[in-house]
Order: sequence, then C-alpha cells, then structure tokens
Amino acid sequence: MNISKLHITFKDKTLVDIAFDISSSLALVGQSGSGKSLTLKALLGMLPSSMACELEVEAGFEVKAGENISFVPQNPFTALSPLTRIRKQFFVDEKRIEELFAQVDLDMELADRFAPELSGGQLQRVVIAMALEQDPKLILLDEPTTALDPETRVLILDLLRELQKKHGFKMLFVTHDMYSAKLICDEICVIKDGKIVESGNMETILNAPQEEYTKTLIDANFANREFRK
Repeated sequence: MNISKLHITFKDKTLVDIAFDISSSLALVGQSGSGKSLTLKALLGMLPSSMACELEVEAGFEVKAGENISFVPQNPFTALSPLTRIRKQFFVDEKRIEELFAQVDLDMELADRFAPELSGGQLQRVVIAMALEQDPKLILLDEPTTALDPETRVLILDLLRELQKKHGFKMLFVTHDMYSAKLICDEICVIKDGKIVESGNMETILNAPQEEYTKTLIDANFANREFRK
C-alpha cells in the first residue's frame, strides 16, 4: 500500500506533507505535534472541514474507514459505551463474536459485562476484536498500548503481530514510543513538523540513525533498555 501523497493545509499553511509505503507493518514515530494524528485522521476521513487534504493512495482496495480500514484508539473507553453490554456493541452475529473473542484470547463470559467491569488489557482486546469484524485490509493503531502496564503492553503487541500473520492485514502503528514500535513493526518513518525526516528498516534505523531528531527519540526511549541485538 503506497501513500504517494498526503498534503494537509490550514489557511494556506502546510501542516503535513509526506509520502510513505506500508508493505507490512509500519511505525510512524514522532513527538507530539509532529503530524502523526493528522495523518491518521486523514486516512480515516476525519479531518475538520477547515483543513484541506490531498490524498493519493495506491492500495489495490478502496480506502474507506469502517470497511477496508479499521482503527484501534489509544484509549479503548473512547470506542466503547459504558452503559451497553460488550456483545451488544458488535455488529456481527453471535457465532462471529465467539470467533473474534477466541482470536483475541478472551472468554465469552466477558461479552455480557459492561466496559467498566473489564481491565485495560481486556478492553483493548475487545477493541481489537471489533477492528477485525469486517476482515480489514489495513488497521490503523493510535498508540494502543500507552495506558497499559509493561507486561500487558507486550502481550497486546504480540497479539497484534500474531493476528497480522494469520489474517494478512497491513498495520500503521502511530506512536512516540520507539520501544513499542520495535516490537511490532518491520519498517519505520520518523516524522517531524509534518515532514518525514528518516525512514527505512526498523533495525537499521535503531542501530544507525542518521538524523539528530531520530537519535533524540531513540535515546529517550532506550536510555535504560538494550535493543541493539
């Protein structure tokens, strides 16, 4: 999937001007305000009307949120109603819900609970199950493990990786956390001020970054972690 052009402007000011390719799993990494969220919103068709967007995509499928594209938010509470039982928030039949729960390692007993009764990790698994409802070609991930403890974070990232191997969907993982990006993505694009300043193979970039901005992000994420293996 090739995003040959994504150009977002507001009152003649360019906010994002990038191009990138998602061959399998791509991390879009940058600090707050770098343009990550705008990129996601553009792909989801959720930019405010005050912004102008030029988007050119070569994907082999229609780029349409809710059909071929699914979204996993940072906070699963934003995607779930606290007043409706979990099973009632799916748009598929009972058999399909059972299949989806099995794929994300959830007990069907949880389907009759309300969102506040589940742990953060369980809620994120529910949201991932919802993202798989329509067999998407692309899943957009907006820092989906930020609110989780380290152990649960790794479990969720491992789950996503396994699901991708099974179903073959592509992933765009938007984050400021290079450690999480390393666990799930093969490729990386580093974005700063709406521009991609460095991109390539994940291991190559982590071990030999060319840009000072990238080095700063790596140092901030791996100061106390060993990753050059």
